[in-house]
Amino acid sequence: MAKSPFLESIRSEIRLRGYSIRTEKTYIHWVKRFIFFHQKRHPESMGAEEVKSFLTSLAVQGNVAINTQKTALNALAFLYNQALNRPLDLGFQYASKPRNLPYALNKYEVGKILAALEGKYRLIFSILYGSGLRVSECLRNRRRKKTCS
Repeated sequence: MAKSPFLESIRSEIRLRGYSIRTEKTYIHWVKRFIFFHQKRHPESMGAEEVKSFLTSLAVQGNVAINTQKTALNALAFLYNQALNRPLDLGFQYASKPRNLPYALNKYEVGKILAALEGKYRLIFSILYGSGLRVSECLRNRRRKKTCS
């Protein structure tokens, strides 16, 4: 599939400003969803009303959490304010879906997991738990070591 010159120009703008790769991927994702939501209309032909309808749709039909809606808003704000140089005046209500708190294991549950593990897996889990690392942080560090050696 051919890459969109418009999306590539946004990607270049994001990289020029030094945003992280995850932010780049997230912003491109939300810009694509915005474009598809409006039947592939070009963002230059749209404005604040289309952005409001998209964000409202996320909250009402998509039932997204407020942070998801804020992420989409940040992506579209970047699109219009930075990439297209057309500031938006929105004035809309955020979604009101409550945040889901992550579940944390108690000491008993951690003990049961450790008892079931052996060898290197027990060591990895013990290090993760003892140091407070996330699984993604452990995996990221593991990948770096493979590429560096």
